[in-house]
Amino acid sequence: MKRLAWLLKIVRGDARVLWFALRQPNRPAWLVPSAALLTLYALAPFNIALPLVGVVDDGIVVPVLLHLMVACLPVGLRRAAR
Repeated sequence: MKRLAWLLKIVRGDARVLWFALRQPNRPAWLVPSAALLTLYALAPFNIALPLVGVVDDGIVVPVLLHLMVACLPVGLRRAAR
């Protein structure tokens, strides 16, 4: 249970940083398309068709990709968001 709470805390922080970065005029050019693709991937129709795959997908792949996106942001943008 502690690990799940820890993962949710990290995802919440990464989502906050990503939301801040998306609203900045000096954001990287790749950020908007990759955020849109990640959103589409998280809402993909196979989450409904294959529930087990959807749980694994939303619980593991999406948080890892979100964390990688935030890690690839410029350091100044990440510091300003935190």
